[in-house]
Amino acid sequence: MEEELRSTGAQLHEVGMVLDALSVDELKERIVILTSEIERLKKEVEKKDATRNAAENAFKL
Repeated sequence: MEEELRSTGAQLHEVGMVLDALSVDELKERIVILTSEIERLKKEVEKKDATRNAAENAFKL
């Protein structure tokens, strides 16, 4: 998805941006982009939590 956005030159959504000029289709596209980004962020949090938990468990011995 991210590579697709880069290759098409699509403008990424900016939090707090004015939405008045965007069409319904553009708004829906941004929802898809942001949903994808949320999922990517959640996966990163899970990875970092797993790493932290492993380190904490290693030092409990």
